[in-house]
Amino acid sequence: MTEEKQKIIIIGGGIAGLTSAFYLQKAIQEENLPFELKLIEASHRLGGKMQTVIRDGFTIERGPDSFLARKLSISRLAKEVGMEDQLVHNSTGKSYVLVNEKLHSMPGGSIMGIPTEVGPFLTTGLFSIPGKLRAAADFILPRSESGKDQSLGEFFRRRLGDEVVENLIEPLLSGIYAGDIDQLSLMSTFPQFYEVEQKYRSLIIGMKKSTPSQPKTPVNKEKAKGAFLTFKTGLQSFAEAIEAKIDPKTILKGHRVDKITKHGNKYDVNLNNGETLVADSIIAATPHKITQSMFADYHFFDPFKAVPSTSVATVALAFPEEAVKNDIDGTGFVVSRNSDYSITACTWTHKKWAHSTPKGKVLLRCYVGRAGEETIVDLSDDRIIKIVLDDLKKTMDITMNPDFSIISRWQNSMPQYTVGHKQRLTDILAHMNAELPGVFLAGASYGGVGLPDCIDQGEAAVQNVLNYLKKENS
Repeated sequence: MTEEKQKIIIIGGGIAGLTSAFYLQKAIQEENLPFELKLIEASHRLGGKMQTVIRDGFTIERGPDSFLARKLSISRLAKEVGMEDQLVHNSTGKSYVLVNEKLHSMPGGSIMGIPTEVGPFLTTGLFSIPGKLRAAADFILPRSESGKDQSLGEFFRRRLGDEVVENLIEPLLSGIYAGDIDQLSLMSTFPQFYEVEQKYRSLIIGMKKSTPSQPKTPVNKEKAKGAFLTFKTGLQSFAEAIEAKIDPKTILKGHRVDKITKHGNKYDVNLNNGETLVADSIIAATPHKITQSMFADYHFFDPFKAVPSTSVATVALAFPEEAVKNDIDGTGFVVSRNSDYSITACTWTHKKWAHSTPKGKVLLRCYVGRAGEETIVDLSDDRIIKIVLDDLKKTMDITMNPDFSIISRWQNSMPQYTVGHKQRLTDILAHMNAELPGVFLAGASYGGVGLPDCIDQGEAAVQNVLNYLKKENS
C-alpha cells in the first residue's frame, strides 16, 4: 500500500511564493519526501510585480527594476534556474536631489543621506548654514531610548534636524517604501541606523566607522561595479525561468482562495470556484489584507486591517536622443516633498542600465504617488504623461513628445511598516504557532519589501514547512 502524501499549499505566486514552490519541490525530489505541492495564484500569471515590457529594442520594467547585489539570495536562485549569465550591474554615475527647483549633487560620502565626510557636507547647497549647524548636534546628542521603536522621521529629525531630513534623507528613504517617514517604523525598515547610534552614540561618526572605506580608484583601473543588479532580459524573464523549473501540474492560476479553516490537524482551503482543497501545511505568500480576509475567522489577524498600503505608478517615456537638449551627467534624481513637483523620482534608465535602451534613444522612468499623494495614480494616462512631462521640462530641456510611454499602476501595492510593525508581527506569529500550526507567512507585507527580502522569506517558509511536517511524521 502506497503512503498517502501530505499536502502543502502555497498561496500567492509572486517572488516569495515562486521561491517557496521552487525550493520545496527541490527538497521533495532530493530527499524523496512524501509531500505533494500546490501553488495557487489568483491572477493568470506568476511573478507578481516582476513585469517587463520588451518593445522596439527597449527593456522596460513595470515594477521593481533591480536589487542590491550584496543580498546574495537572488543571485543564488538565479544560478539554480540558469539565469546567472543574464545578471548585469548598473552603471555608476552622479545622482541628484531636487530641492527648490534646483538639482543638487548627492553630497560625497553620504550614506542613505547621512553625512560621513565633513567637506562635501559643508560645501553642498542642499542646506542652509543653520541647517548644517543643527546637523552637527548629532556629535553631542545622547542615544535613543534603548529598544523603543520610533518613526524614521522622529529618529532622524532628533539627530540631524528638519532640514537635512526634508532635503536629503526623506526623498531617499521614503522612495524605497513610497511612505511617510513620520509613520514608518525605524526598527522594521532601517534597524541598522538604530544599532549604529546605540554603539557609537553619534550617527555620523558611527556610519563613518562602520562603513568599509572604498578605494578611490579601482586597482584594475576598470570602472567600479554598481551596487545593483538586474537581468538583461528583464525581471519577468527571471520569474518565467523559476516557473519553468516547477512541475506545471502543481501550479493553479486564475483561482482565488476565499477562506481557510482548520479541521483537526488539517486545513480546508476554499477556492472562489467552490472547490475545497485540503492541506497539511500552508505558506501564505499574500499581501497582509488578503491574508487577513482568508483567515477572517481568526481575529488575531485583525491588526493587518489597519496596516496601510500605498498606491504608486511608474511612467516610462521613450525618446529619440535629440529630444533631450539639456542632458544631465548622472543616472537620476529624487525629489524633496517641499518641491512643487508631482514626480517623486526619475531614473535616466538609458544611463543606469545600458542594456535597456537602443543606441540613439533615451529612456526616462519616473515615479508618481506616495503616502498622502496617491490620487495622481487614478488619473488618465494622458493626464499623468502631461504632468510628468511638465515636471521633467523644469529640469531638462525636452523638445519632443515621447515616441511611446508605458504607465504601470500599482494600487495598494506598497505595504507600510508603520511604528510597531515588528511587535504586531511577533504577536500574530505567536498566535499562528499556537492556533494554526503548519501555517507560515512570506512576502513584502512582513519581513522586507525588496526582491531578495521576499526570496529570503520564501526560503525560510520552506524550512519551516519541512521542519513542521518532519516533526509531525516522527
